[in-house]
Amino acid sequence: MKKIFAGNLPADMTEQELTALFSAHGRVRSIRLARDIFSGACRGFGFIEMEGHEARAAISALNGMELRGNHLKVNEERPQTKSFRGRRR
Repeated sequence: MKKIFAGNLPADMTEQELTALFSAHGRVRSIRLARDIFSGACRGFGFIEMEGHEARAAISALNGMELRGNHLKVNEERPQTKSFRGRRR
């Protein structure tokens, strides 16, 4: 199971649209679209879970694709690293 990051999504993107976009390359296990708390609009990114070989196919097919004027950024999710800022003085 791989988690995919999809960025630069249009503000009016829905979970159904994102599912349809990725399901063309395999079975989508789950989708989580980041939404603004107040307006409910898409914040421009989301996470998709797919099987390994299907995820790789989706990444290679959708990365850089134009969708409503936005060039999608699709890659395998990498865990965030915490930056060390040192000790406060």
